Amino acid sequence: MGPLDGPRFKIIQVHPKDGPGRLETKLQAGGRMGAGLIMKRREFITLLGGAAAWPLKASAQQPAGMRHIGMLMAYAERDREGQTFVATFREALAKQGWVEGRSVQIDVRWAPASSNAESRLRFAQDLIALRPDLIVSHGTPNTETLHHQSRTVPVLFVNASDPIGSGFVTSFPRPGGNMTGFITMEPTMAGKWLELLKEIAPNVTNCTLLFNPATAPYADYFVNPFNNAATSLAVKSTIAKVRDAGELEAAIAEQTNAPNGSLVIMPDTFTTLHRAKITELADRYALPAAYPFRFFSTSGGLLSYGSDTNDSYRRTAGYADRILRGEKPTELPVQAPAKFQLVINLKTAKALGLKVPEEFLVRADELIE
Repeated sequence: MGPLDGPRFKIIQVHPKDGPGRLETKLQAGGRMGAGLIMKRREFITLLGGAAAWPLKASAQQPAGMRHIGMLMAYAERDREGQTFVATFREALAKQGWVEGRSVQIDVRWAPASSNAESRLRFAQDLIALRPDLIVSHGTPNTETLHHQSRTVPVLFVNASDPIGSGFVTSFPRPGGNMTGFITMEPTMAGKWLELLKEIAPNVTNCTLLFNPATAPYADYFVNPFNNAATSLAVKSTIAKVRDAGELEAAIAEQTNAPNGSLVIMPDTFTTLHRAKITELADRYALPAAYPFRFFSTSGGLLSYGSDTNDSYRRTAGYADRILRGEKPTELPVQAPAKFQLVINLKTAKALGLKVPEEFLVRADELIE
């Protein structure tokens, strides 16, 4: 008799304190081991000495007809933004009529940019072993890992860059495989970031595009439009490739050697993970900087302009609903973001000695004071 087959254990689902509507699988010990003992799934797996048998046993407890979604997030589990995106997806899916714990089960794995390729692979294989009806994947590295592991499990990517160049799809209208979803933003945005930076800080004559090549293999998708915009604006462009957090300060401090220097931060799971450090360093070295997402500005960044990721997750829930009801990823076109946000941190602008033009303030979606 196996460890899960006897009368002493039963699988239960509970609502933990860290968020409404989120179900976790746990084991409750009964019989001679004590009815009050509750053991978390992760702890029990450790006790067994291996997790290989767990997904099959857990899925066997699902009610008949329940559908299963996996989520592979490019955030640490405690990251507020990552938790918000998962909650947004859950809420939007519920509005489509899917009741978590009754008609659908959602399993989340957290694979932040700080994790290595082996960790991403382990999380991806873990989700695939659960035999989900689909997997939602955040970011290009996670999506690339899933692409190498399965060509049959439907995958909905969110905030992926250059899915055609990455080989995930053959075209936007007809993806042609098991993947579709929502891109981060158009490559021309790289030029727009520099234009906005030049508008709010007209003295800028040098600008550096910063990213991690390991987590942004699609870099040319943004580099070329950035260089073209720099030429048209008479700004000297340079590239800073940062491979780990320890290189950030040296790379950003280097920009102070050029007169009237500035920064543009590429959308990248690495830069997202280290957003607080990046904005702090840019402010410390008095460098005007443009960022791709709102949470950079709320962390102290001068300005951000980019897609509303929460909106992308709401739309992803609509695609998930269609796949759960029988449609194939190849029938669902890849879509660009529909909602954008221009955010200006006035406190940072003041600290940099910048006077924000009135027309710029009027165009902003949000002002942080």
